[in-house]
Amino acid sequence: MPKSTHKYTNREVTIVWKPDTCIHSTLCWKGLNEVFNPKKRPWIEPNGAKTEQIIEQVRKCPSGALSFYMNDAEDAEKE
Repeated sequence: MPKSTHKYTNREVTIVWKPDTCIHSTLCWKGLNEVFNPKKRPWIEPNGAKTEQIIEQVRKCPSGALSFYMNDAEDAEKE
């Protein structure tokens, strides 16, 4: 069965979430609940904080279930 992938963007950065990889460490939402809130649907709100804050929080994910890419980098690859 293929793993699902979800993407959320604030136009600068895209947050990639792979729920099948998640180990539920809760590090994502502890400290940046404005973006990562498991009580809401969708649980990721990429407009809830500055891009730099989002990147810093995503980097704390121990499982790799959360990752990110800068949208301008993806656009450059397409060209």
